[in-house]
Amino acid sequence: MAERNHSRQMDPKTGFCYETGTYSSLRPRIPLPSPDQPLSVAEFCLSIFSSTSTDGATAFAVNANTGRTLTYSQFVSQVRSLAHCLKKRYSISQNDVAFVLCPSSLHVPVIYFALLSLGIIVSPANPLSSKSEIAHQIRLSRPVIAFATSQSSHKIPSLKHGTILLDSPEFLSFLTRSDIDDEITERVKIKQSDMAAVLYSSGTTGRVKGVIMTHRNLIAMMAMIHHYNTIEAAGSNNRPRPVTFFTVPLFHVFGFFSLLGTVLSAETVVLTERFEFTVMLRAIEKYKVTVMPVSPPLVLSFVKSDLTKKYDLSSLQAVGCGGAPLGHEIAQLFNKKFPNVLLLQGYGLTETGGGGATTEGHEEVAQRGTVGRLAENIEAKIVDSVTGESLPPGQRGELWLRGPVVTKGYIGDEKATAETLDSEGWLKTGDICYFDSEGFLYVVDRLKELIKYKAYQVPPAELEQLLHSHPEISDAAVIPYPDEAAGQIPMAYVVRNPPGSSLTEAQVMDFIAQQVAPYKKIRRVAFIDSIPKSAAGKILRRELVNHSTSGGLSRL
Repeated sequence: MAERNHSRQMDPKTGFCYETGTYSSLRPRIPLPSPDQPLSVAEFCLSIFSSTSTDGATAFAVNANTGRTLTYSQFVSQVRSLAHCLKKRYSISQNDVAFVLCPSSLHVPVIYFALLSLGIIVSPANPLSSKSEIAHQIRLSRPVIAFATSQSSHKIPSLKHGTILLDSPEFLSFLTRSDIDDEITERVKIKQSDMAAVLYSSGTTGRVKGVIMTHRNLIAMMAMIHHYNTIEAAGSNNRPRPVTFFTVPLFHVFGFFSLLGTVLSAETVVLTERFEFTVMLRAIEKYKVTVMPVSPPLVLSFVKSDLTKKYDLSSLQAVGCGGAPLGHEIAQLFNKKFPNVLLLQGYGLTETGGGGATTEGHEEVAQRGTVGRLAENIEAKIVDSVTGESLPPGQRGELWLRGPVVTKGYIGDEKATAETLDSEGWLKTGDICYFDSEGFLYVVDRLKELIKYKAYQVPPAELEQLLHSHPEISDAAVIPYPDEAAGQIPMAYVVRNPPGSSLTEAQVMDFIAQQVAPYKKIRRVAFIDSIPKSAAGKILRRELVNHSTSGGLSRL
């Protein structure tokens, strides 16, 4: 895996080895626990947390909607209590799967850590999913028990041990037991190679798949976060305890690993059951939020909304953007509007536990349009999708990744696993990328989403970034539209800003035509109220394609 050492042949500026065709991380290697050591990711996080100087009464989590708080001492106590009750009350075995279907709340981190500490596999899903979508997820992961609220429980079929309602007196009693047997979790010996979680891929290019995350995968991610925290702490003696507002859902990989990381880092977490822009702004002001994981649509909202002027956002120091491509123009506008906030871009997938590439510090953030350099302990290839050849810096191809964060496959789907992972452990990301002469990674587009115009390939993300820079466009998406002569033509769905804008189809097409090569021109435009997106902010192009080709255009 990533332990292979190509340092003697590696170009120190790019990390590329011409002998193997492999890029190695330019960042220092992070030591990981011995893979033979029994260790869960929950134990790993809590062991680092316990060595951090924190008052037990320090707020761990705050509900921005209700103002309710959970201190660190309460959190640890509730994790132990819930683990005790689950083991005593239900005959759940190690490596059983628990399905979690509830909005972000103070209970969710307690559930995650209790399950992980028992060696039970956490499988969180979107509570807004339909019954058929949830049925598909349950067929994949085969849970024996579920956690839900009264609002979402009706979507879950009958399971072996039933569904525990988070808003029931029974569940609340599980959190406050005093007769706790500490030996219950101590007796559980969890292998790092055991499954820790099944996280569902966004399904933007096909049906949702259940991505297997082992404890080792997640420990490797947490080791990166701990390493970064150590560097930050060394550089600032009086660094305040971070306060993180979660804009990303806890069932998504971005929210999942970020939540684990906040426990490890002893941060204060501000949660909201249902995201609203004004609630977020109010929370930043009230709780002095310093850090936020965000998706590109939210960065766009920060740039285009005047509401940001009504709140004191001076506490905000950094936002970490991931989940989908962020246009350079929007990043520039954000930096101009919020010059004191570090906009850190990164790259990761559900299949890598969110790890991949990161930007660190002001110097890397200043690099135009990059998602950063390869993260610690990770290797990469840029592969020509036709010849299979590994490509050097400056050339575009499909990005392949390998390292301790990479999944071992998809649950219940051997075909998809074989198509995505090769025999040497390389993960085929499906993203068209390239590395520059200094080892910075650039994402061009999804391989499956490239528009085939005549003999050319047109990246939708490039056109979307240009559309976002138009003052009368608040959001946009570009899709392939079938054309008899060209095969496909670029078609844009546009949300006008403000709603009363008189922006026309011809004006949109002319705006793009002035900035791109002729084959990239947008040749069809539809105006709509909003762009359909996944919970992580990825454009659901399939919905737009289906609408455009099935007579749905008039209904949008």
